[in-house]
Amino acid sequence: MPAQFDVVVIGTGPGGYVCAIKAAQLGLKTAVVEKLPNHGGTCVNVGCIPSKALLHATEMYAEAQHNFAKLGIEVSGVSVSLEKLMAHKAQTVEQNVKGLDFLMKKNKIEVFRGTGRIAGAGKVVVTAADGSEQTVETKNIVIATGSEVAGIPGVNVEFDEKAIVTSTGALSLEKVPGKLVVVGGGVIGLELGSVWARLGAEVTVVEYLDTILGGMDGEIAKQFQRLLTKQGFTFKLGAKVTAVQRTGNGASVTFEPVKGGKAETIEADVVLVATGRKPYTKGLGLEEAGIEVDERGRVKVDRHLRTNVPGVYAIGDVVAGPMLAHKAEEEGVAVAEIIAGQAGHVNYDVIPGVVYTSPEVAAVGKTEEELKKAGIEYNVGKFPFSANGRARSMLQTEGLVKVLADKKTDRVLGVHILGFGAGEMIHEAAVLMEFGGSSEDLARTCHAHPTMSEAVKEAALATFFKPIHS
Repeated sequence: MPAQFDVVVIGTGPGGYVCAIKAAQLGLKTAVVEKLPNHGGTCVNVGCIPSKALLHATEMYAEAQHNFAKLGIEVSGVSVSLEKLMAHKAQTVEQNVKGLDFLMKKNKIEVFRGTGRIAGAGKVVVTAADGSEQTVETKNIVIATGSEVAGIPGVNVEFDEKAIVTSTGALSLEKVPGKLVVVGGGVIGLELGSVWARLGAEVTVVEYLDTILGGMDGEIAKQFQRLLTKQGFTFKLGAKVTAVQRTGNGASVTFEPVKGGKAETIEADVVLVATGRKPYTKGLGLEEAGIEVDERGRVKVDRHLRTNVPGVYAIGDVVAGPMLAHKAEEEGVAVAEIIAGQAGHVNYDVIPGVVYTSPEVAAVGKTEEELKKAGIEYNVGKFPFSANGRARSMLQTEGLVKVLADKKTDRVLGVHILGFGAGEMIHEAAVLMEFGGSSEDLARTCHAHPTMSEAVKEAALATFFKPIHS
C-alpha cells in the first residue's frame, strides 16, 4: 500500500506546526498528530503567549503606579481586576489558537486527534481519546513533541497547581499570593515572579547556582539582579532545595547552602517550581522503533536533524539545544526543506534569547565567559541607556548594550542588551551576525534619532573605536 502522506508531524507546538505548514507550502502532502484539543503546544496555550499577556498588562499597571506622575499624568485609584486580567490572557490564547486552526485548513494539512506512536519507519499509530486506533502511513515522520516540567532532581514534589505550582498553575492563580517563593532563577521563574511582584506579592527566588539566568553573560546577569532587587525581589543564591511541602495555609521550601551550612525553611502562600524542562517522549514508542536517545532523554539527531532510523526526524525541545520556540521553528523549516530535497539549515550560533521582564534582557551569540573559556581574544564595547536621549524621555534609563567582537577580525561574536525593548533591539545584531558583520559595520550603519537603538550603534562604536555620546 503506498504511503498516505509525504510527511506526518507528531506534535503541533511551534516547531511542529511550522514544520507542517512549510512542508505543505513546498508541495508535500502533510498531516499532523495532536493529542490536545488545541494546536500550539505549551508555548501558545500555557507558556510564551499567555505569560506575555500577563507580563504586558502588569507592566502597564506598574507604569501607572510609578512613572505616570513623573510624566505629568495624574491618575488616582489605579487597581487591578484579576478576573479581567485573566480574561485578556484567555482571549489572547484563543486568538492564536484560532489562527493556527485557520492555517491548518488554508494549507490543507490533515489533522489526526490523538496520541502518536511510531510503529517503525513510515508508520504512525494514532490513539484517539476513546481508545480507538488507526495507522497512518507516511514517507517521513517528524517528532515535535516538545517538553514538560523537569521538577527538582532528587526531590519529590507533588504539584497541586494551587499552592505548589508549575508555570501552568502560576499563570492561573485565583488571587495574588502574599508571599511567592520561586524555585529556579531562570527565565520562566523571573518572568512569572515579575508578574506577581507587580501585583503586590513578596517574591523570593531560590537558585542552586550563584547567579541568576545561568548561561547569560555574567555582567548583564549581575546588573539585572540588582534591578530586580530594587523592584522588591529577594534572592537566595547557591541554595540547594531539599524539600517542597504543602502546609496548612500554603507551602514551604527547605534549602541548604551548596557550599555547606545550616538549612533554612521559607513559608509561602504559593511555591512556583521553575527549574527547567525535559524532553517529552512518553508513549512515542522510541525504544520499540529503535530510535536512539541520549543520557538526558533527548532524541539523537545528526546535523540534518535525522534520527538513526531512516525517514524519522526530530526537532525542538525534544532534541539538544536551547528550549526556545523560535529555535524549534527554525528546525521545523529546515526539516521540511530537507525532506523536499532542499538545503535546510539552522545557524545555532545566531539564536537570540529574551527575558520579558522589565527591563528586558536579550542576547545573541557568545558571552564573555564562553569566549574566555574558548581562548578567543575579543574586544568589548558598552553603552548605557542613561546616556541615550530617547531613554531619558521615556524614563527608561536602566541597563546597557554590550557588544563582543573578535579582536583580530572585528567580527561580532555576541551582543547583550539589558533595557527597555531589548527583545526588539536584539534582532539588528542577529541580522548582522547572520551575515558575518563587524562592530564597525554596525557602528557605521545610520540609526534614526532619537531611538533606543542608537545605544546599539554607540556600543558598536565603543567596540572598534570610541563612542560619541559617552
